[in-house]
Amino acid sequence: MSGCFITFEGGEGSGKSTQIAQLAAHLRAEGRSVVITREPGGSPGAEAIRHIILSGAAEELGPEWEAVLFAAARTDHVLQLIKPALERGDVVLCDRFHDSTRVYQFLDPALDKKLLQRLERAALCGLYPHLTIILDVPAEIGGDRARKRRGDRAADRFEKDDPKVQEERRRAFLKIASDEPDRCVVIDGDRSVAAVASEIATVVDDRLEAMRFEAIDRSLNGDRRP
Repeated sequence: MSGCFITFEGGEGSGKSTQIAQLAAHLRAEGRSVVITREPGGSPGAEAIRHIILSGAAEELGPEWEAVLFAAARTDHVLQLIKPALERGDVVLCDRFHDSTRVYQFLDPALDKKLLQRLERAALCGLYPHLTIILDVPAEIGGDRARKRRGDRAADRFEKDDPKVQEERRRAFLKIASDEPDRCVVIDGDRSVAAVASEIATVVDDRLEAMRFEAIDRSLNGDRRP
């Protein structure tokens, strides 16, 4: 694959959608082809499952079945949208991906962690992000942003959780970043949109340049093989 897969993670109200739009504009100005997508959702089948999950209809089925629904949506998303875009050479920007499943489902003590790990491997179809931007915002600030954003609309399945749970999720995202520093970059999201966007653009430009040199190096090494 010649494209680049970048995921955005963080708690509710961390600014992912805003920063994805900012980065997409930056990359397109550089002449790159960009695809914006989201999870759960992103493909017709996954969008249908998204409605079931976020409406709360799947909650009564139990955490295991909710995890299975997430995995089914991700498999469809990867095969129908993400992989074809990467094969075309596009930059894919995704609002949430497998790290959100790790944070939002793995924290449930009732769930079988080995089951979740197997579901993750199956759903990803061998595809992991080249880069993950984790937007870090205190849960209280993120919650205020989320409430202002939705206005009179009801909170969805995950927005309705209390600040203590949201702060636990924040710490879980930071733990992932600590465990996988080569893939994950933590960005302070409690700043102006422009300041956050500028830092993200620098990080992404550096990663794309590094990937370009890695591709050149692989090509040269391939030429040397008999």
